Amino acid sequence: MKSKTIVPIKRLNGEITMPGDKSISHRAVMVGAIAKGKTTINGLLDCDDTNYTIRAFEDMGVEIRKKESATIITGNSLRGLKKPKGPIYLGNSGTSMRILSGILAGQGFETKLVGDKSLSNRPMGRVAKPLSLMGVDIKTGPNSLPPLVIKGGKVKPMSYRMPIPSAQVKSAILFAGLYADGVTTVEEEFKSRDHTERMLKYFGSNLKVENLKVSMAGGGELRARDLEIPGDVSSASFFIVGAAILKGSEIALKNVGINPTRAGILKVLSRMGVELEVFNKRELFEPVADIRVRYSGTKGVDIEEQEMPSIIDEIPIIFVLAALSRGTTRIRGAQELRVKETDRIKSMKENLEKMGAKFRIDKDDIIIDGVAELKGANLKSFDDHRTCMSMAIAALAAKG
Repeated sequence: MKSKTIVPIKRLNGEITMPGDKSISHRAVMVGAIAKGKTTINGLLDCDDTNYTIRAFEDMGVEIRKKESATIITGNSLRGLKKPKGPIYLGNSGTSMRILSGILAGQGFETKLVGDKSLSNRPMGRVAKPLSLMGVDIKTGPNSLPPLVIKGGKVKPMSYRMPIPSAQVKSAILFAGLYADGVTTVEEEFKSRDHTERMLKYFGSNLKVENLKVSMAGGGELRARDLEIPGDVSSASFFIVGAAILKGSEIALKNVGINPTRAGILKVLSRMGVELEVFNKRELFEPVADIRVRYSGTKGVDIEEQEMPSIIDEIPIIFVLAALSRGTTRIRGAQELRVKETDRIKSMKENLEKMGAKFRIDKDDIIIDGVAELKGANLKSFDDHRTCMSMAIAALAAKG
């Protein structure tokens, strides 16, 4: 097993250009692959998960090539995907598996989606149920776990109220709605990230958004567009917290996506006392800005369940900031963290307690009492990038 030693530092200073947003990168590849024409994507995130999405569409006959910093996709149109020669392997990418199932619903062939050990233990009933209500022949493994087997065909429109906020499930339904003869409507209790809605509208779909309700009229074609992927605000949050916990720090983060359904992290960090300046705002197909962060003392806050959809990926790094903030932070309704790449409540509790943090669990709530300092320790990544990055930032400010 590989290990890394992290030496504490005094401060963070400098300027960082953030890599492309992973959620948007996935969706850009998916929409480009089923659009009509040639899509050029600049700033696509190059990582295992997005590469699994790319290979999935290459397996289904889509031409995707890279030229310098651009990714060029020659779309096969909505119904032009080809039956793959075998199962499509998606590694640890739950986003790929869940959203791709909606696209496969409208194809004229059967596909099996498989993943690694971690993905094979993540719940898929939440996407299989609504798709089956649309007439899709979709089967999961035992206990509603992967693999998924989808036999594409006729898709029926429907109205669906989401039982839990999930942008991935919402996206699968909307993609399936592209193939339906009629209008498909999805309604949420809390607003989840809306990258799919923005992307589909940008590519010319018949999609309407009214508060917490999204409607997709099927039957139209998507038209290829060129686009630039904004920087990932989830990745930016690690550096923001790093600057917030190290005295004398000042950093600037360039080209960060500030989509309101993702920028909840900026609101939470501001409430905790992080000194943030958002400037140079501009609009691509998503809102983008630069962010300046300076060290400032932080305090504990209450974070409510309705905030979870917009900050779910950033909760691990919020744990780190809470551990070093004055007072108590209480995070309510964090149960979705248990079904990520790992159980992130368990992984973060185990690691932070090794460093001296005070971390309690009350059913689905997390209570963290701030301490004056964290101490160095031997930590585990749990094969989860967000756990790993969060603990790396904590280690920068540790004693020893």
